[in-house]
Amino acid sequence: MGVMWLEILLTSVLGFVIYWFVSRDKEETLPLEDGWWGPGSRPTGREDESIRPFKVETSDEEINDLHQRIDKARLTPPLEDSRFHYGFNSNYLKQIVSYWRNEFDWKKQVEILNRYPHFKTKIEGLDIHFIHVKPPQLPSGRTPKPLLMVHGWPGSFYEFYKIIPFLTDPKSHGLGDEHVFEVICPCIPGYGFSEASSKKGFNTVATARIFYKLMLRLGFQEFYVQGGDWGALICTNIAQLVPSHVKGLHLNMAFVLRSFYTLTLPLGRHFAGLFGYTHKDVELMYPFKEKIFYSLMRESGYMHIQATKPDTVGCALNDSPVGLAAYILEKFSTWTKSEFRDLEDGGLERKFSLDDLLTNIMLYWTTGSITSSQRFYKENLGQGYMAHKHERMKVYVPTGFAAFPCELLHAPENWVKFKYPKLISYSYMPRGGHFAAFEEPQLLAQDIRKFVGLLERQ
Repeated sequence: MGVMWLEILLTSVLGFVIYWFVSRDKEETLPLEDGWWGPGSRPTGREDESIRPFKVETSDEEINDLHQRIDKARLTPPLEDSRFHYGFNSNYLKQIVSYWRNEFDWKKQVEILNRYPHFKTKIEGLDIHFIHVKPPQLPSGRTPKPLLMVHGWPGSFYEFYKIIPFLTDPKSHGLGDEHVFEVICPCIPGYGFSEASSKKGFNTVATARIFYKLMLRLGFQEFYVQGGDWGALICTNIAQLVPSHVKGLHLNMAFVLRSFYTLTLPLGRHFAGLFGYTHKDVELMYPFKEKIFYSLMRESGYMHIQATKPDTVGCALNDSPVGLAAYILEKFSTWTKSEFRDLEDGGLERKFSLDDLLTNIMLYWTTGSITSSQRFYKENLGQGYMAHKHERMKVYVPTGFAAFPCELLHAPENWVKFKYPKLISYSYMPRGGHFAAFEEPQLLAQDIRKFVGLLERQ
């Protein structure tokens, strides 16, 4: 038995040495290129580069239509003692629907959405929506640090509403004023108020290029970027496209599957020190079957649907607000903490308010954007994630990483550093899951500030 383990170990070490020589990348960048994603062929004239103020609006007609659809909802009773193991528990869904129908005030939430300045601008044929929040006050002689923050699915720009004050007005929120940011949060095209592509092939690299052009249009030659979920990949792509324009990259999720280290997972628990895993890494990744294999199998069904035939399920979700709520809110349960599937209410209100959760739902419902948001999976994963050049490239921009303990897949420091060799800050966060900015805004803001501080002292 001991000889077998020794052979496995020696084979792994040899594999690592071979992989290390094969995968030593020179610093390369993605080609910037150009695109046109609007309807029809590209116009011959110059694109309108104006930046237009935008305001979120609603109407009695929109609200009445929602209520009529809610009133006609048909729910299937859950199995006894099923909790959230079969998906969203319809007994608890009835409570949410009752609150949505009778107490949730969408007009009030629209006012909250409009507290920050909204804008739209045309880039590559698409109307791009974003909020741009400047500091209310600045220390004398200081300029704010531009920070682009990018959401994922099934989130929205609204995820950042509670973190923005910690970044733009830190002194009023118990933090020091040595780092003051102005924050730009765009909607990914096809999400919320950003126009969806009319063409096939619109992926994270195209999104990254559009957001880079947005930052240039706003007057920023250099800026910080931050993201989780799709936002993490989009921000990574920006750093791969234009590294000289990205002062620093901060992530709370990492796409690091192409690495020798992922091959060590079955042995990592027994040879943690050899593979550079800390006690915390072992705690978050093992037992392997439950923490990684079964967890990913259990939570990735939606991904297979959306990466193959997103329009089919999109037809149902775009027609039923209750179905849409169940589909999205289930992610805010189990992606926040996997153990929440053992609870009758999915633990949703332990970390979020119903008003905040339903506001995010309404951004999908009122814009009719659920189908186009799901197409993003097909465009990025439909040909296989490994098929994209950016996945094989390392990122040579100073990077900070916040490892939240309830993230879907824990990324140890050595995994992250393999993809991001200029990793200068890696933090094990004390609590929190996938929707970090939404769930733990102060913790995430503090880690962003920590990263920027380390970078600027170098």
